[in-house]
Amino acid sequence: MARQPRLCLPGFAHHVIQRGNNRQAIFKDKADFEFMLQLLLEYCRSFKLDVHAYVLMDNHFHLLLTPHTDNGLPQMMQAVGRRYVQYFNRRHGRTGTLWEGRYRSTVVQTERYLLACMVYIDLNPVRAGMVGQAADWPWSSYGSHAGMRQDRLLTPHALYWSLGNTPFAREAAYADLVQTGLAADQQTALTQTTLSGWALGDDAFVASLQTHTPRRLVPGRPGRPIQAKSD
Repeated sequence: MARQPRLCLPGFAHHVIQRGNNRQAIFKDKADFEFMLQLLLEYCRSFKLDVHAYVLMDNHFHLLLTPHTDNGLPQMMQAVGRRYVQYFNRRHGRTGTLWEGRYRSTVVQTERYLLACMVYIDLNPVRAGMVGQAADWPWSSYGSHAGMRQDRLLTPHALYWSLGNTPFAREAAYADLVQTGLAADQQTALTQTTLSGWALGDDAFVASLQTHTPRRLVPGRPGRPIQAKSD
């Protein structure tokens, strides 16, 4: 069966995952992390994408972003992927592929899942046991969301701004969300829909989204369709 094209819908938030081939490390030191952030900044601006959250792990990375053109997301990911592989192979004396095939992505219903997706992304290093708190991992958006530093890569989403009327109120409210964490079903939904490419949202959101694309947005029912019996 031919695989479906990935969703890329301007004006909607997308959760993106890119993994290293065979779970190998794609970042080995500070210079690698910093170079990837530079590439993301350059190409997200060039291809008109707003980044709302991110995390760079040792063998994969997550992005939450909103594209403003039909092809901005795939063009950005292709450009970043190509440039980073050239840099990484040259710097570390290796050849061959670095990525585990195509990146994975899905469209996220803003009102229901966007803040949860931000928390999911910023908590990734904690879930992996790499740090004890989100604030301890320097290669994520948490530091900016919680008011610890400025981050040129990020464009805060309107839903983040709605957390408070002042920067301090927003930062404190977001830190509380991260401290509370996510329910297991939220984590599972955010992971599985992104890896499978199905849209993440309620029935009304999916129905509305379907008017923007001919691509199927949810899995079909299992099993073959029942054929009507002839007389």
